[in-house]
Amino acid sequence: MSLRIKILPLALAAGLLSVSAPTLAQSAKPIKIGVVTFMSGAAAGPFGVPARQAAEVVAEQLNAGKVPAPYNTVGFGGAPLELVYLDESGSTSKQVTEFRNLVQQANVDMVIGYTSSGNCLAIAPVAEEMQTLTVLFDCGTPRIFEDASYKYVFRPVAHATMDNVAAARYVLERKPDLVTYAGINQNYAWGQDAWNDFEGTLKQLKPDVKLTTSQMPKLGAGQYNAEISSLMAANPDVLHSSFWGGDLEGFIVQAQARGLLTRSLTVLTAGETATHRPNNQIPDGTVIGARGPHGAFAPDSALNTWLRESYRAKFDADPSYPSYKMAQSILGVKAAYEKAQQANGGKAPSTDQIISAFEYLKFDSPSGEVEMALGKGHQAIQGTAIGAVKKVDGKITYVDVRRFEASEVNPPEGVKSIDWINNGLKH
Repeated sequence: MSLRIKILPLALAAGLLSVSAPTLAQSAKPIKIGVVTFMSGAAAGPFGVPARQAAEVVAEQLNAGKVPAPYNTVGFGGAPLELVYLDESGSTSKQVTEFRNLVQQANVDMVIGYTSSGNCLAIAPVAEEMQTLTVLFDCGTPRIFEDASYKYVFRPVAHATMDNVAAARYVLERKPDLVTYAGINQNYAWGQDAWNDFEGTLKQLKPDVKLTTSQMPKLGAGQYNAEISSLMAANPDVLHSSFWGGDLEGFIVQAQARGLLTRSLTVLTAGETATHRPNNQIPDGTVIGARGPHGAFAPDSALNTWLRESYRAKFDADPSYPSYKMAQSILGVKAAYEKAQQANGGKAPSTDQIISAFEYLKFDSPSGEVEMALGKGHQAIQGTAIGAVKKVDGKITYVDVRRFEASEVNPPEGVKSIDWINNGLKH
C-alpha cells in the first residue's frame, strides 16, 4: 500500500471556529496526520530534513506492513497513513495560524511535530482549545507539562532536564576535581532551562564549583566571536552548551578555529546532529549528547536495525536523533491507537479513546522502552547515554559512553524539574 503525501500550500489566515473532538477514520479511510518540522532555514538541514525523512520512511513501512513486531500491522489498526507536511519556520504566531489551518482546512486527524520549544509552548494551548490530538516529537522545555495540564497534547520523548542532569553527572565522573565551569546557551526557553538544569545539578553534586561566565546570545545570532572571547578569557574546566541546529554548527566552526573546544572539557548536550554533517570539525574528547538513547547510542534491537536500514536504503544516510524521535513519536501513537482499537472491539477508536490509551502507556521504540510517566501520563521518560568523540579513520565514534537509568535523570511525577534538582535530585 503506497504512502499518500500532501504538502500544505501557503496557509490563509483562518478565523476561530468551534470544533468538537473528532472521531478518527474507519479502517477503509486513511488517517491524515499533519507533520510539522523545519523545511527551510538554518534548522532544516540538521533537524527538519532528518525528521521529515523519518516520518516518510516510517509511514511507508507501516503502510506496507514491514515494521518489526509489535508494529507489524498495517498503518494504524489497518488504516493507511496520509501525511500532510508543514514548514515550522517563521514566528510562533505564524505557527499558531497554520496549526489552525491544518485542523480546519486540511482536516487532519492529528498533528505530530515541532522542534522549537517556543513553538511548543505556543501550540499546546491552541491544540487544547481545538480538541486536536497533538504529539510533540522533539522540543525539550519541561515547562510544557510542568506549568500546565493538557488533555489533547502528548510528548512521547523525554524533555531536556534529562539531558542536562546527565551531562552534569557525566562531567563530574570524568573530572571529579572540577573547579570552574561556564556555558553558552540560546537566550530563550530551551537555552535558559537547559542551563538552569545543568548548573543546578552541578551545584547540588559539587557545591564548591565556581561559575566563570554564562553567555546567552539570542536564538539565530550566527556570529559568536564576542562570546567565544569571553569564554576563552574565563578558561573554565568545563564548558556546557545546549546549542542546536544552525547555531550549533556555526558555533563549532567558530570556536574550533580559535581552539576553544580543546581548552575545556566541552559538553554539547544536543551535539549529535552535528556529527552527521560533512566535514564536521568536532575535536576528539568533545562530550556529545543525543537527547536520549538515539542514533549511535540506541540499543541493539530489531526496531533499531529496521529504522537504520530502512532510512539508509531510502536516503543513503544514517538517521540522526531527530529521525529517531520522529519515529518514536509515530510508533507511540500507533501503540496507543491500537490499544484503544482493541478495547473498542476492533472498531476505529475516537480521539478520547486514544487519549485514554496513551496516558501512562509503555511502548517499544528503536531507542528502547518508553514510559509515559510524567505530566499525568502525557510526558515520556527514558534513560539516556552520553559519550566522548573519538575519530577513527575520519569517522565519529564514541568512547567512555555512560548510560543513565531514567530514574537518575528525570524528576518524579508531580515535581517540577528545577525543584527536584534544587532539593537534591531525590526520588
